[in-house]
Amino acid sequence: MKAVEARVRTLVLVDVQNDFLPGGALAIPRGNEVIPLANRLQPRFDLVVATQDWHPSGHGSFASTRPGRKPFEVAELAGLPQVLWPDHCVQGSPGAEFAPELEMNRVEAIFRKGTDPAIDSYSGFFDNGHRKSTGLGDYLKGRGARDVYLLGLATDYCVKFTALDARKLGFRTFLVQDASRGAELRPGDVVRAVQEMKDAGVTIVQSVQIAQNARND
Repeated sequence: MKAVEARVRTLVLVDVQNDFLPGGALAIPRGNEVIPLANRLQPRFDLVVATQDWHPSGHGSFASTRPGRKPFEVAELAGLPQVLWPDHCVQGSPGAEFAPELEMNRVEAIFRKGTDPAIDSYSGFFDNGHRKSTGLGDYLKGRGARDVYLLGLATDYCVKFTALDARKLGFRTFLVQDASRGAELRPGDVVRAVQEMKDAGVTIVQSVQIAQNARND
């Protein structure tokens, strides 16, 4: 009789860092609201990992590296369209640290991204050109992960691209919608991002559903 494989449910905490919180260099509106939900959900999962934006000083995505350009204008980097961001999550800076209220004792591994100054990296799996891997995909597959749940910052950028890559890599992928917040540089960006994820096969869930499912398992 063939043994039934254990289902490894994974939670990915996407970029819950100081610079993305209110008062940070690239503050996501109400970004702090994801933290209590992230803490509450972690015990419901077999595996918890985190991604961390980790830019070198002078990263090519920073508006400060383009004389005469302003944050949130669109330029080009590595042959790709690039939003020019305020300097944020610079390696070793307080802004790059995880939010102090975020519980990290269950986080088994941290995957840093945006480390190459010549290309940005929204996804926790690859840079924006899919030229280099962070190792997250291989790590999850090595741990037997099948179901990947995502929450964090920002819904319309790093969360979205991490979810899309998770689907491309064959994971059953879930967005914890109420535990994510968006940058919303243009009105409707978050709605469009959620629809793009749905169209790619990402399932949209709320935190209360995860708690209920855990009780029913």
